[in-house]
Amino acid sequence: MNERMRKAYADVLNKELVPAFGCTEPIAVAYASAAARQVLGRMPEKIIAECSGNIMKNAKGVIVPKTKSMRGVDVSAVLGAVGGNPQRGLEVLRDVTQQDLEMTKTLLEQKICQVKNLKSTCPLHIRITVFAQGHSAMAEIKGSHNHISELQKDGITIQKGQDFSFAEDNHYPEFTLKDIITFSETVPLSEIEPVLKRQVQINGAIADEGMKNDYGANVGKTLVKHYGSPVWILARAYAAAGSDARMSGCTMPVIINSGSGNQGITASLPVVVYARHYGISRERMYRALAVSNLTAIYQKSELGKLSAFCGAVCAACGSGAGIAWMLGNDYQVIEKTVVNVLANVGGIVCDGAKPSCAAKISSAVEAALNAYYMAVDEQGFGSGEGLVKADADQTVKCVMHMGRDGMKETDEKILELMM
Repeated sequence: MNERMRKAYADVLNKELVPAFGCTEPIAVAYASAAARQVLGRMPEKIIAECSGNIMKNAKGVIVPKTKSMRGVDVSAVLGAVGGNPQRGLEVLRDVTQQDLEMTKTLLEQKICQVKNLKSTCPLHIRITVFAQGHSAMAEIKGSHNHISELQKDGITIQKGQDFSFAEDNHYPEFTLKDIITFSETVPLSEIEPVLKRQVQINGAIADEGMKNDYGANVGKTLVKHYGSPVWILARAYAAAGSDARMSGCTMPVIINSGSGNQGITASLPVVVYARHYGISRERMYRALAVSNLTAIYQKSELGKLSAFCGAVCAACGSGAGIAWMLGNDYQVIEKTVVNVLANVGGIVCDGAKPSCAAKISSAVEAALNAYYMAVDEQGFGSGEGLVKADADQTVKCVMHMGRDGMKETDEKILELMM
């Protein structure tokens, strides 16, 4: 691997694995609203929140952090305007106070926020316009949860960023599974350890919280209660528990992957659970996490940030590959693990962010572990069987193409039925 490609892979890890406070779709709405309010310079009297269908879908069913039980685009937009700090990016709501929450409830009762479906070719698109005392301000997020593509004051553009038409495709290197393995094996540890150490600590903390306390449907705790604590159950349980907490209003941050906290949890915690069970060295665990995270990002670079295809499948596929590498298996086992996952659970749909995401994560991780154990036994699905192609790279492109383009009508129908 040449130096340019090595740097590109390291850069994408540092760009994608960032902290977020709450589910990233409602948080992105709050971020845009806080940015618009800052430009306006005063508390809005009216807010218009325009969101693409995928944003609406993912903001509908998840609890907004600091609110205990409140959901919806309007809640996110008003709370972001009242108490959000745009300098914190995706941790915009971290400093929200009880007074901010009370004001938010009052403004929601006054119905100052109007939510509109933004007809856009970009699945991740938010436009928040705020009004007060004859003035207006607008903040637009497009293509990435923390990318403000435009700011306006009284209809005049004061800041213009890059217009991502589909996703952040322009910052992704050309991925292959072999290059991911080569990078993870050879990159100086100092270049990846800080971001991966942070992921282990932060995502591990919210998983512990989910295992200890009551959140959502308690998928993680239920698994351990009824199936015990073998490593393959703990890997599912801790990933699910992190999502249990995150989807149900826990105020702890998460290190995301490809714009998603659930995907960040799923790409990291199964690898960590297996590393601890087998006494894997710290360095080898971090390199396995690089395999896992980059394999997830690879798939999402083909799929896009938001779609009708459940991103937990991509992340679990990554963790399966990471575990396979970490436990000393050769490339053929890693490749077969990836293919086996996608051949199995490539059809799980995304019907919005909500507590049942934890159950989908559990199912996806189970599929990844089953895929790995099959691969170890030289079992797997062959080219021509469904969407399976000649190798992992072709299979990834095929399945992600199906999710990106083939499931567009599914996405529209899901949104229609949900709303």
